[in-house]
Amino acid sequence: MSDILDRILAVKRDEVAAARSIAPLSEVRAVAAAQTPARDFLGQMRQSIAAGRPAVIAEIKKASPSRGVLRADFQPAGIAQSYERHGAACLSVLTDQQFFQGAPAYLQAARAACRLPVLRKDFLVDPYQLYEARAMGADAILLIVAALDLPVLRDFEAIAASLGMAVLVEVHDHSELDLALQLATPLVGINNRNLRSFAVSLQTTLELLPEIPSDRLVVTESGILARPDVQLMREHAVHAFLVGEVFMRAEEPGEALAALFH
Repeated sequence: MSDILDRILAVKRDEVAAARSIAPLSEVRAVAAAQTPARDFLGQMRQSIAAGRPAVIAEIKKASPSRGVLRADFQPAGIAQSYERHGAACLSVLTDQQFFQGAPAYLQAARAACRLPVLRKDFLVDPYQLYEARAMGADAILLIVAALDLPVLRDFEAIAASLGMAVLVEVHDHSELDLALQLATPLVGINNRNLRSFAVSLQTTLELLPEIPSDRLVVTESGILARPDVQLMREHAVHAFLVGEVFMRAEEPGEALAALFH
């Protein structure tokens, strides 16, 4: 499983080239500009935490490179409604097709079925994908520091801001965190899964926490599987979570969310 990230990024660049040949950037920008205003992703998370509840970004994904198909009966709209009923703050929807069996249509269906803000979960390597994200209705995007250098991160953050989208910047280690903290976004995701090996350790979040200023909102990602995992994070003042796999394997994803967090 080594260097999965490099393989994914190479595929992404090919996908962007193919997409541009079908719909030029000017066309995608026009569609993005015509969308209704983005929902308040950051505000929704802060509201949950202020009320004493965990801010859960509940993920909708059919499969993963490490686990294969997670949910054969995959209905994004129904999953989104289930999450909303059971206390999710926001949604994350995988739009990568080749590695996660996702699709933009899944994001559109999920968002249309509920009132929650939605993050486009994908591997962004080109400005084209940011306009594409807003064009499909995304309210927030993920920027992965392991995939982008600081000038590109800053450019992408500025584009997202111009489109009204929030930015969740994702890190895996100390050097990546140093770069992430040079961005304006308060949303800092710590992915406990190493994207090069796919190994998971909650210690990743705990080790990076002391370096993060108090004005940032830490989102712990991956490896949150049971109530003791949630308790461990909340004891360390981490109150925002991005969780998907354990919900996708449950018969009723929203009930699994409630059981884990509430």
